[in-house]
Amino acid sequence: MTLRFLKAVTPLPTRVTATSKASLSLLVASVLWSGVAHAELGYAEKEELKFGFIKLTDMAPLAIAYEKGYFEDEGLYVTLEAQANWKVLLDRVIDGQLDGAHMLAGQPLGATIGYGTKAHIVTAFSMDLNGNAITVSNTVWDEMKKNIPDGPDGKPLHPISASALKPVIDGYKAQGKPFKMGMVFPVSTHNYELRYWLAAGGIHPGYYAPAKGDTSGYINADALLSVTPPPQMPATMEAGTISGYSVGEPWNQQAVFKGIGVPVITDYEIWKNNPEKVFGVSSDWAEQYPNTHIRVVKAMIRAAKWLDENNNANRPEAVKILSRSQYVGADYEVIANSMTGTFEYEKGDKREIPDFNVFFRHHATYPYYSDAIWSLTQMRRWGQIAEPKSDEWFMKIAKDVYRPDIYAQAANALIEDGLMTASEFPDFDKEDGFKPPQSDFIDGVTYDGKYPNDYLKSFKIGLKDDDLLF
Repeated sequence: MTLRFLKAVTPLPTRVTATSKASLSLLVASVLWSGVAHAELGYAEKEELKFGFIKLTDMAPLAIAYEKGYFEDEGLYVTLEAQANWKVLLDRVIDGQLDGAHMLAGQPLGATIGYGTKAHIVTAFSMDLNGNAITVSNTVWDEMKKNIPDGPDGKPLHPISASALKPVIDGYKAQGKPFKMGMVFPVSTHNYELRYWLAAGGIHPGYYAPAKGDTSGYINADALLSVTPPPQMPATMEAGTISGYSVGEPWNQQAVFKGIGVPVITDYEIWKNNPEKVFGVSSDWAEQYPNTHIRVVKAMIRAAKWLDENNNANRPEAVKILSRSQYVGADYEVIANSMTGTFEYEKGDKREIPDFNVFFRHHATYPYYSDAIWSLTQMRRWGQIAEPKSDEWFMKIAKDVYRPDIYAQAANALIEDGLMTASEFPDFDKEDGFKPPQSDFIDGVTYDGKYPNDYLKSFKIGLKDDDLLF
């Protein structure tokens, strides 16, 4: 489904003079990141743009920037177009059919290092934190519940460890049956979160071995994880093809509404405030259209703020927008179940999770190097990066892909426009791109993005040091 922007373009801010577009374009420089005052932002070099997305609630910043006229304010004519799957979306960004897209956080990194399709993709904008969950079929849930203690309210005690699933998988093994689960893409956070949860509970999720042509991820696996497009997850589980899945909303809540499964844990409980999606463009596109890129980021920052401001007061309106067929296309009630600060596990077990979906709070939009490095550690942990890499290598790739310098230019332009304040952003003069060490993981392991190899050594299950799969 395609959306075409039809409104008239609002005049650009008055601080842009009548000087030619070409001259103004030359004013943009990346000097801000080095602490020098930045030049004024020139006209967009490309005004007509087409962006892709997958039908998930975390595409919301694109929809809101469109619906609220924030793209228009930047002099941009934007078309939003739903894509069939993540691979098609990435391929269309690479070949130029799309100017940019809602992407999995691991996609620009995977493409840049050559896992799958090789292409240099960059991101200057993180679209959200959290927003995923792991769901199992009713049959599996009935067995898991036997291994889960009740809380004071008589309901299952959360967070639920994958150790409760282990006896179920052992039962499948005893019968000679594979235990299958779905995830959305090999370099998706859904894949890594599912693997993290399983491994923390003593279940081996399997290795990839691209050097010997094995990209199944099944080597040594107790559970077989395969790709299923997000909207197809509930139906695939209902058909019995998979026994569970890891996906973004609204497809976990859809299982609850249909009565076919139970979400057992959210990614907020696996890793509090984890990065989820990013806005990606090719590096060539970013170099060719620097002003356009900054203006796109400006519009999306405003959209993210709108989604979170006043304690999520705008979420009901956002849910109405997202429920339209051209965006997510799920029922209002299904989307609202998570977007408005609650999450329903077993039918009737609805709990408050105010930060299940975060779009702006906690500097959610800022592209932290440490977020990029975490994804890279998981690629190494599960064999997608076949050989050991130095800490310096991890840092280099993060800097090649994540562009906080572009984000800072957009943020400062918003501050100059009087639309936002400096207090709403990181302190760019002091920010080094690394979050403080994080320990809010289900297994209690602490992650420090500056020491990725030490982090890998902390896991019982997973590749580390000189481990190879050839």
